[in-house]
Amino acid sequence: MLDLCPGSLRDCERVTRRGLLKVGALSALGITLPMWRQALANSPAAAEGANCILIWTQGGTSHHDTFDPKPNAPVSVKGEFGTISTAVPGVQFAEIVPNMARELHRFGLLRSWNPENGSHGHADQWALSGRRFNPSVHYPTYGSVISWQKGFRSALPPYVQLGSSIDRRFGGGGAGILGLQHNSFEMLADPNAAQFAVRDITPPNGMKSERIDRRRKMLTAVDDLQRRAELQPEAFDALDEHYKAALNMITAPETKRAFQIDEEKAELRDRYGRTKFGQSALLARRLIESGVRFVTLTDGGWDTHGNNFNSLKNNRVPPVDQALPALLEDLEERGMLDSTLVVWLTDFGRTPAINSASGRDHWASAGFAIMAGAGVPGGSVIGATDEEGGKPVRDEYTTSAIAATIYHKLGLPLDLHAKAPDGRPIRLIEGEPIREWI
Repeated sequence: MLDLCPGSLRDCERVTRRGLLKVGALSALGITLPMWRQALANSPAAAEGANCILIWTQGGTSHHDTFDPKPNAPVSVKGEFGTISTAVPGVQFAEIVPNMARELHRFGLLRSWNPENGSHGHADQWALSGRRFNPSVHYPTYGSVISWQKGFRSALPPYVQLGSSIDRRFGGGGAGILGLQHNSFEMLADPNAAQFAVRDITPPNGMKSERIDRRRKMLTAVDDLQRRAELQPEAFDALDEHYKAALNMITAPETKRAFQIDEEKAELRDRYGRTKFGQSALLARRLIESGVRFVTLTDGGWDTHGNNFNSLKNNRVPPVDQALPALLEDLEERGMLDSTLVVWLTDFGRTPAINSASGRDHWASAGFAIMAGAGVPGGSVIGATDEEGGKPVRDEYTTSAIAATIYHKLGLPLDLHAKAPDGRPIRLIEGEPIREWI
């Protein structure tokens, strides 16, 4: 179990009474909450911006076979899929994304993204922070910046990650120089499972709220006795606040309510799709409603070097094509779309040429990005690639522009600096927002 207060349980020779009780209280609840609770109390405040749901399809989603098809290219480039019309006259998508095509009026599409990178790991770090990998400076992901700048809006943590499909080798999806306390609260459970329960949130079977309350009261009583003999009561007060916050997260009504996805109407759950991705998208909306500021929804398996067309058509694309339009519609119906930025990012694009394994390889020069809500004009299709989808030929944007757009929509200053561990000021992003979406 993660130690929430290193060094606080022993006084050289023995474990303190206070420490033993706290270990019992927290381990009984199954808590492995990171230390962000203690540090976030001192986070700087920032002006309110939009909340965010970011979808990360790990591996590199093919732009040719989704949102930038090339029907007039040779078969070796255009692939197996036909094209369909969208809600925007003259714009066509691949036939395997019919729902996204129909709902294009709700989101904006960037067809001229230049990833400038074709390497896994580096992609997770670069695309999710806006800064190229630097081994001496670990740039933080967007959700961690929100955690650092804006802190808690409710008892729930400000930054939550659903699923584990992020490559961590180069710091992807992490807090970097901001410190571990600003990492995401990571939820690995499948919200589509019949017995959905969230580790660190759901008490063990048989643990009732009355028992939690008794432990809290016992802790308070021992605190009162031991604090009288302590020379540093202020240190105890600070530690108490840390534990109170952790316990409050578990016992707060909004925490329980956020994860009770089975309370949603069956019809709505069906609209999202009875898949892990679909129910995760629905859970992301519930988390934003309950006070989480930034949710990253991860989905793996998009590295289609082989069997690209069967994989996309039968496995990878259908859950997203069903859930993402449902999410946008649901947010709009609830009056939340104007205050919630929805983003779809991936590693990079894939090669124009189809390889001998009926797959597409990594491509560092072209790809797509999608944004919706928070003032992004629906139906806006930005840029174009050449006749083979190999490079942007109009309105090219790089990852720094995507990052600047996210910062702008979330109410973060574009010249935001943080301090490296050695005290140096580090600018977190460099770039200007996508003009058409501001």
